[in-house]
Amino acid sequence: MAQENTGADRRSFLSRSLGFMMFGALAASYGTFTAFAGRFLYPAHGSRQSWLLVKPTREISENASIDYKTPAGAPVTITRRGRTGTAEDFLALSSTCPHLGCKVSWEPHNSRFFCPCHNGVFDPDGVATHGPPAEAHQSLPQYPLKVENGLLYIQVPTEYLASNGIAQKGVVVAAAGEGDKRGPGHDPCLSVKPAGTADAHASRARGDEERV
Repeated sequence: MAQENTGADRRSFLSRSLGFMMFGALAASYGTFTAFAGRFLYPAHGSRQSWLLVKPTREISENASIDYKTPAGAPVTITRRGRTGTAEDFLALSSTCPHLGCKVSWEPHNSRFFCPCHNGVFDPDGVATHGPPAEAHQSLPQYPLKVENGLLYIQVPTEYLASNGIAQKGVVVAAAGEGDKRGPGHDPCLSVKPAGTADAHASRARGDEERV
């Protein structure tokens, strides 16, 4: 009888141990996924930051915007709202809608950022004013900017890039809105051209020339 109890206790212990191990593995996997998604969608806080050259300020007209990609591939919209030539003229916001991750575009004629997936609207400072993002009290994450000697720089998280072998430089994709396709047959959530297209390679080449 004692042996049977010992065997039952051993099986119970092993079962509990296996359960804890499986739970730990699932929790670790979920944490890794959450951390990766958070790093891609939103600017990181508390990690090492680097200032990267965007382009000369004179090449961005007032009330115009450009599309920029960080070294990690996060899309950013940089708009110019003044003529003083200082960093206060510019605003850099994530162009990924915090609702479902669709692409947000700056509409100068409406003075707003617009997400066509679910008609999300953000004011010039990136605060949601209409649609699902407004209902959830969401805003577009902002990136710090600075101007030195007529050159515009953006601050992005780079601590984890080096460990993954990712080049620490961003790319000016194009003037905001160029290449976007909307209307029947085009999904606005997939309006950005794939990185492997010839146009995308040409944009990268132009961006490299601008940084030289």
